[in-house]
Amino acid sequence: MASLRDADLSLKLSREESEKRILTAQRRLLALRLQLGGLIDGPELGPPLCVLFEGWDASGKGGCIRRLVSPMDPRHVRVAEFGPPSADERRHHFLHRFSAAMPGWGGMAVLDRSWYGRVLVERVEGLATEVEWRRAYPQIVQWEAGLATEGTVLVKLWLHVSEDEQLRRFRARERDPLKRWKLTGEDWRNLSRRADYEQATEDMLAATDHDPAPWHVVAAESKPYGRVKVLEIVIASIEQALRALGREPVQIEASL
Repeated sequence: MASLRDADLSLKLSREESEKRILTAQRRLLALRLQLGGLIDGPELGPPLCVLFEGWDASGKGGCIRRLVSPMDPRHVRVAEFGPPSADERRHHFLHRFSAAMPGWGGMAVLDRSWYGRVLVERVEGLATEVEWRRAYPQIVQWEAGLATEGTVLVKLWLHVSEDEQLRRFRARERDPLKRWKLTGEDWRNLSRRADYEQATEDMLAATDHDPAPWHVVAAESKPYGRVKVLEIVIASIEQALRALGREPVQIEASL
């Protein structure tokens, strides 16, 4: 069972070591992505790949996503961002709005926030009733299990930072005129309710960590470490999925 306690927040990397490992990982990821798309190692398409990011505000999701997709041709990956549901979206089942973003065979999607908003922000902020968010846990597990049965490789990442580090990053953003736009009154309000969000997160991890779609809690206190870890988790997940299909992951030294 996944937990926030899984993340050792003392783990760090120097920026120099991180950049070196990121470059190596990006080259490996690019080769694997081309293999999934049937563009090298034969025309056979690989399984759909969906990388889902959740985590604290200012935990580094944007930086991790940039490093994940930057070596790829934009035609080969889709990045989708999800906020709270609109009034129209609330007229439908809460999972409905995510269907269009899901990749097909040979495709890749990266989700910045996801259906887990139902049991996180919608729970904490009272946008969903207790009956609704409690009912969402088994519905999410069934949805993900169904995707996995159809071949989707779902990589679920929670980026974890301490409350002190989150506050430090908020204040750094506040001082930087080029980053101040990222900080809103909602972010400060969420920070003030950190204990509520921690409880919601632990409940979410406990209820939705299952074999077809396990959670990976990433220690992101050190941004350089967190960025490397995310890339390496995605690479390992792709390689495992290919081997499960009886295909050997391609071994090509790609150049960027």
